[in-house]
Amino acid sequence: MTSVRVSVPASSANLGPGFDTLGLALGLHDVIEVQVIDSGLKVEVLDAGAGGVAEVPTDERHLVVRALRAACDRLGLSLPGVHLRCFNAIPHARGLGSSAAAVVSGVAAAYGLAGRPLDAEAVQLASEFEGHADNAAASLLGGLVIAWCDKGRFHAERLTPHPSLRPVLAVPAERSETEATRGLLPAEVPHADAAFTASRAALAVHALTSDPSLLLPATEDRLHQHYRAPAYPQTARLVADLRAAGIAATVSGAGPTVLALTTDGIIPASVVVEGFEVTELPVDLAGVQVTTG
Repeated sequence: MTSVRVSVPASSANLGPGFDTLGLALGLHDVIEVQVIDSGLKVEVLDAGAGGVAEVPTDERHLVVRALRAACDRLGLSLPGVHLRCFNAIPHARGLGSSAAAVVSGVAAAYGLAGRPLDAEAVQLASEFEGHADNAAASLLGGLVIAWCDKGRFHAERLTPHPSLRPVLAVPAERSETEATRGLLPAEVPHADAAFTASRAALAVHALTSDPSLLLPATEDRLHQHYRAPAYPQTARLVADLRAAGIAATVSGAGPTVLALTTDGIIPASVVVEGFEVTELPVDLAGVQVTTG
Protein backbone atom coordinates (compact mmCIF):
# COMPACT_ATOMS: atom_id res chain seq x y z
CA MET A 1 0.00 0.00 0.00
CA THR A 2 1.17 3.55 -0.69
CA SER A 3 -1.21 5.49 1.53
CA VAL A 4 -3.35 4.92 4.60
CA ARG A 5 -5.89 6.87 6.63
CA VAL A 6 -6.38 6.07 10.31
CA SER A 7 -9.11 7.26 12.68
CA VAL A 8 -8.47 6.51 16.36
CA PRO A 9 -10.72 7.21 19.37
CA ALA A 10 -9.87 8.88 22.64
CA SER A 11 -10.04 6.78 25.78
CA SER A 12 -10.57 7.03 29.51
CA ALA A 13 -8.53 4.70 31.69
CA ASN A 14 -9.00 3.34 35.21
CA LEU A 15 -12.74 4.18 35.46
CA GLY A 16 -12.23 4.50 39.20
CA PRO A 17 -10.96 1.25 40.71
CA GLY A 18 -9.58 -0.39 37.54
CA PHE A 19 -6.11 1.16 37.84
CA ASP A 20 -4.01 0.37 34.73
CA THR A 21 -6.62 -2.27 33.84
CA LEU A 22 -9.95 -0.85 32.65
CA GLY A 23 -10.32 1.41 29.63
CA LEU A 24 -13.25 2.88 27.72
CA ALA A 25 -13.11 4.16 24.13
CA LEU A 26 -14.83 7.50 23.53
CA GLY A 27 -16.31 9.12 20.44
CA LEU A 28 -13.65 11.77 19.92
CA HIS A 29 -11.14 10.98 17.18
CA ASP A 30 -7.70 11.88 15.92
CA VAL A 31 -7.19 11.24 12.21
CA ILE A 32 -3.87 10.73 10.45
CA GLU A 33 -2.97 10.24 6.81
CA VAL A 34 0.28 8.56 5.85
CA GLN A 35 1.59 8.57 2.30
CA VAL A 36 4.73 6.77 1.17
CA ILE A 37 7.02 9.15 -0.72
CA ASP A 38 10.36 8.74 -2.45
CA SER A 39 12.49 9.91 0.47
CA GLY A 40 12.60 11.95 3.65
CA LEU A 41 9.99 12.86 6.23
CA LYS A 42 7.31 15.54 6.04
CA VAL A 43 4.99 16.07 9.01
CA GLU A 44 1.99 18.41 8.96
CA VAL A 45 0.03 19.03 12.15
CA LEU A 46 -3.12 20.80 11.04
CA ASP A 47 -4.72 20.98 14.46
CA ALA A 48 -3.47 19.92 17.86
CA GLY A 49 -6.67 19.95 19.86
CA ALA A 50 -6.18 21.80 23.13
CA GLY A 51 -2.43 21.42 22.93
CA GLY A 52 -1.61 23.98 20.25
CA VAL A 53 0.18 23.29 16.99
CA ALA A 54 3.41 25.01 17.98
CA GLU A 55 4.36 22.50 20.67
CA VAL A 56 3.98 19.38 18.53
CA PRO A 57 7.28 18.30 16.89
CA THR A 58 7.30 17.90 13.12
CA ASP A 59 10.34 15.65 12.82
CA GLU A 60 11.35 12.14 13.88
CA ARG A 61 10.37 12.99 17.48
CA HIS A 62 6.68 13.08 16.57
CA LEU A 63 4.99 10.29 18.51
CA VAL A 64 3.07 8.94 15.52
CA VAL A 65 6.29 8.79 13.51
CA ARG A 66 8.12 6.98 16.30
CA ALA A 67 5.32 4.42 16.66
CA LEU A 68 5.09 4.00 12.88
CA ARG A 69 8.84 3.37 12.64
CA ALA A 70 8.79 0.87 15.51
CA ALA A 71 5.85 -1.04 14.04
CA CYS A 72 7.38 -1.08 10.55
CA ASP A 73 10.59 -2.52 12.00
CA ARG A 74 8.58 -5.24 13.78
CA LEU A 75 6.64 -6.03 10.60
CA GLY A 76 9.72 -6.02 8.37
CA LEU A 77 8.42 -3.10 6.33
CA SER A 78 10.79 -0.53 4.85
CA LEU A 79 9.46 2.89 3.85
CA PRO A 80 11.63 5.06 1.57
CA GLY A 81 9.96 8.24 2.80
CA VAL A 82 6.89 9.34 4.73
CA HIS A 83 4.44 12.22 4.45
CA LEU A 84 2.32 12.40 7.61
CA ARG A 85 -0.70 14.65 8.06
CA CYS A 86 -2.37 14.88 11.49
CA PHE A 87 -5.86 16.13 12.28
CA ASN A 88 -5.95 16.03 16.07
CA ALA A 89 -9.07 16.50 18.17
CA ILE A 90 -8.09 14.74 21.42
CA PRO A 91 -6.79 17.35 23.87
CA HIS A 92 -3.27 16.77 25.08
CA ALA A 93 -2.33 16.01 28.70
CA ARG A 94 -5.94 15.90 29.91
CA GLY A 95 -6.30 12.20 30.75
CA LEU A 96 -8.02 11.25 27.49
CA GLY A 97 -5.36 8.99 26.04
CA SER A 98 -3.89 11.38 23.47
CA SER A 99 -0.47 9.70 23.65
CA ALA A 100 -1.97 6.23 23.37
CA ALA A 101 -4.08 7.38 20.41
CA ALA A 102 -0.95 8.66 18.66
CA VAL A 103 0.86 5.38 19.26
CA VAL A 104 -2.11 3.31 18.11
CA SER A 105 -2.49 5.38 14.96
CA GLY A 106 1.18 4.86 14.09
CA VAL A 107 0.96 1.11 14.70
CA ALA A 108 -2.31 0.83 12.74
CA ALA A 109 -0.83 2.82 9.86
CA ALA A 110 2.12 0.42 9.66
CA TYR A 111 -0.25 -2.55 9.56
CA GLY A 112 -2.28 -0.88 6.84
CA LEU A 113 0.78 -0.11 4.72
CA ALA A 114 1.95 -3.70 5.19
CA GLY A 115 -1.46 -4.96 4.04
CA ARG A 116 -2.00 -6.83 7.29
CA PRO A 117 -5.08 -6.89 9.53
CA LEU A 118 -4.64 -5.73 13.10
CA ASP A 119 -3.99 -8.63 15.48
CA ALA A 120 -2.93 -9.41 19.04
CA GLU A 121 0.62 -8.35 18.23
CA ALA A 122 -0.69 -4.85 17.52
CA VAL A 123 -1.91 -4.70 21.12
CA GLN A 124 1.54 -5.78 22.26
CA LEU A 125 3.31 -3.24 20.04
CA ALA A 126 1.16 -0.31 21.09
CA SER A 127 1.14 -1.26 24.77
CA GLU A 128 4.87 -1.83 25.15
CA PHE A 129 5.50 1.50 23.40
CA GLU A 130 2.95 3.25 25.65
CA GLY A 131 3.99 1.39 28.82
CA HIS A 132 0.58 -0.05 29.72
CA ALA A 133 -2.38 -1.39 27.80
CA ASP A 134 -5.54 0.23 29.18
CA ASN A 135 -5.66 3.30 26.94
CA ALA A 136 -3.93 1.66 23.98
CA ALA A 137 -6.21 -1.38 23.95
CA ALA A 138 -9.33 0.79 24.26
CA SER A 139 -8.27 2.87 21.26
CA LEU A 140 -7.43 -0.26 19.28
CA LEU A 141 -10.45 -2.39 20.11
CA GLY A 142 -13.18 0.08 21.05
CA GLY A 143 -15.80 -0.45 23.74
CA LEU A 144 -14.71 -1.46 27.24
CA VAL A 145 -11.41 -3.29 27.70
CA ILE A 146 -9.79 -5.29 30.46
CA ALA A 147 -6.02 -5.15 30.04
CA TRP A 148 -3.19 -6.95 31.80
CA CYS A 149 0.48 -7.82 31.44
CA ASP A 150 1.93 -11.30 31.95
CA LYS A 151 5.71 -11.82 31.83
CA GLY A 152 6.22 -8.83 29.56
CA ARG A 153 3.34 -9.68 27.24
CA PHE A 154 0.37 -7.32 27.11
CA HIS A 155 -3.12 -8.67 26.63
CA ALA A 156 -6.62 -7.20 26.42
CA GLU A 157 -10.17 -8.45 26.24
CA ARG A 158 -12.91 -6.32 24.74
CA LEU A 159 -16.36 -6.18 26.33
CA THR A 160 -19.47 -4.42 25.07
CA PRO A 161 -20.62 -1.67 27.45
CA HIS A 162 -24.27 -1.45 28.44
CA PRO A 163 -26.18 0.42 25.69
CA SER A 164 -27.63 2.94 28.17
CA LEU A 165 -24.18 4.24 29.15
CA ARG A 166 -23.78 7.95 28.32
CA PRO A 167 -20.38 9.32 29.39
CA VAL A 168 -20.09 13.03 30.14
CA LEU A 169 -16.67 14.70 30.28
CA ALA A 170 -15.66 17.82 32.17
CA VAL A 171 -12.37 19.01 30.69
CA PRO A 172 -10.45 21.80 32.48
CA ALA A 173 -7.97 24.19 30.91
CA GLU A 174 -5.20 22.93 33.18
CA ARG A 175 -3.03 20.04 32.09
CA SER A 176 -1.54 17.03 33.81
CA GLU A 177 1.30 14.68 32.97
CA THR A 178 1.01 10.98 33.78
CA GLU A 179 4.59 10.75 35.06
CA ALA A 180 4.07 13.58 37.52
CA THR A 181 0.80 12.28 38.96
CA ARG A 182 2.07 8.69 39.05
CA GLY A 183 4.92 9.94 41.20
CA LEU A 184 2.38 10.86 43.89
CA LEU A 185 1.36 7.24 44.37
CA PRO A 186 2.79 5.40 47.38
CA ALA A 187 4.90 2.28 46.99
CA GLU A 188 2.53 0.38 49.29
CA VAL A 189 -1.14 0.66 50.22
CA PRO A 190 -3.05 -0.83 53.17
CA HIS A 191 -4.33 -4.35 52.60
CA ALA A 192 -7.89 -3.19 53.35
CA ASP A 193 -7.70 -0.55 50.62
CA ALA A 194 -6.38 -3.07 48.11
CA ALA A 195 -9.17 -5.52 48.93
CA PHE A 196 -11.79 -2.76 48.76
CA THR A 197 -10.58 -1.61 45.35
CA ALA A 198 -10.37 -5.15 43.97
CA SER A 199 -14.00 -5.73 44.91
CA ARG A 200 -15.06 -2.48 43.25
CA ALA A 201 -13.07 -3.24 40.07
CA ALA A 202 -14.87 -6.56 39.73
CA LEU A 203 -18.19 -4.83 40.35
CA ALA A 204 -17.31 -2.15 37.79
CA VAL A 205 -17.12 -4.75 35.01
CA HIS A 206 -20.60 -5.97 35.90
CA ALA A 207 -22.02 -2.45 36.25
CA LEU A 208 -20.53 -1.21 32.98
CA THR A 209 -21.76 -4.17 30.97
CA SER A 210 -24.93 -5.41 32.69
CA ASP A 211 -26.29 -3.19 35.46
CA PRO A 212 -25.56 0.55 35.30
CA SER A 213 -27.62 1.09 38.47
CA LEU A 214 -24.51 -0.10 40.34
CA LEU A 215 -22.13 2.39 38.74
CA LEU A 216 -21.86 4.66 41.79
CA PRO A 217 -20.52 2.01 44.21
CA ALA A 218 -18.68 0.27 41.37
CA THR A 219 -16.52 3.34 40.66
CA GLU A 220 -15.30 3.84 44.23
CA ASP A 221 -11.53 3.70 44.55
CA ARG A 222 -8.98 3.73 47.37
CA LEU A 223 -5.92 2.90 45.30
CA HIS A 224 -4.90 6.04 43.42
CA GLN A 225 -7.34 8.94 43.06
CA HIS A 226 -7.08 10.46 46.53
CA TYR A 227 -3.27 10.29 46.40
CA ARG A 228 -3.30 12.30 43.16
CA ALA A 229 -5.88 14.82 44.36
CA PRO A 230 -3.32 17.49 45.43
CA ALA A 231 -2.18 17.75 41.80
CA TYR A 232 -5.62 18.93 40.66
CA PRO A 233 -7.80 20.17 43.55
CA GLN A 234 -10.59 21.48 41.28
CA THR A 235 -10.86 18.06 39.61
CA ALA A 236 -11.00 16.34 43.00
CA ARG A 237 -13.66 18.81 44.14
CA LEU A 238 -15.81 18.19 41.06
CA VAL A 239 -15.53 14.40 41.39
CA ALA A 240 -16.60 14.65 45.05
CA ASP A 241 -19.50 16.98 44.24
CA LEU A 242 -20.77 14.77 41.43
CA ARG A 243 -20.58 11.66 43.57
CA ALA A 244 -22.40 13.42 46.39
CA ALA A 245 -25.14 14.15 43.83
CA GLY A 246 -25.37 10.46 42.95
CA ILE A 247 -23.30 10.58 39.73
CA ALA A 248 -20.63 7.91 39.16
CA ALA A 249 -17.73 10.30 38.58
CA THR A 250 -14.05 9.43 38.36
CA VAL A 251 -10.79 11.05 37.33
CA SER A 252 -10.19 10.17 33.68
CA GLY A 253 -6.83 8.44 33.47
CA ALA A 254 -4.14 10.55 35.11
CA GLY A 255 -6.46 13.58 35.01
CA PRO A 256 -7.35 16.33 35.20
CA THR A 257 -10.49 15.57 33.13
CA VAL A 258 -13.50 14.28 35.06
CA LEU A 259 -15.49 11.38 33.62
CA ALA A 260 -19.13 11.07 34.68
CA LEU A 261 -20.68 7.73 33.82
CA THR A 262 -24.38 8.53 33.40
CA THR A 263 -27.35 6.93 31.70
CA ASP A 264 -29.04 10.23 30.81
CA GLY A 265 -26.15 12.50 29.81
CA ILE A 266 -27.14 15.03 32.47
CA ILE A 267 -25.02 16.78 35.09
CA PRO A 268 -27.25 18.06 37.93
CA ALA A 269 -27.73 21.84 37.90
CA SER A 270 -26.72 21.93 41.56
CA VAL A 271 -23.15 20.88 40.68
CA VAL A 272 -20.84 23.79 39.86
CA VAL A 273 -18.81 23.08 36.70
CA GLU A 274 -17.24 26.50 36.26
CA GLY A 275 -13.75 26.16 34.80
CA PHE A 276 -14.62 22.95 32.96
CA GLU A 277 -15.83 22.40 29.42
CA VAL A 278 -18.63 19.87 29.75
CA THR A 279 -19.57 17.62 26.84
CA GLU A 280 -21.32 14.31 26.35
CA LEU A 281 -19.44 11.79 24.21
CA PRO A 282 -20.72 8.42 23.02
CA VAL A 283 -18.83 5.23 23.70
CA ASP A 284 -16.82 4.32 20.61
CA LEU A 285 -17.60 0.68 19.83
CA ALA A 286 -15.49 0.32 16.68
CA GLY A 287 -11.98 1.20 17.81
CA VAL A 288 -9.29 2.23 15.36
CA GLN A 289 -10.35 2.33 11.73
CA VAL A 290 -7.89 1.90 8.88
CA THR A 291 -8.53 2.77 5.23
CA THR A 292 -5.88 1.99 2.65
CA GLY A 293 -5.39 3.47 -0.77
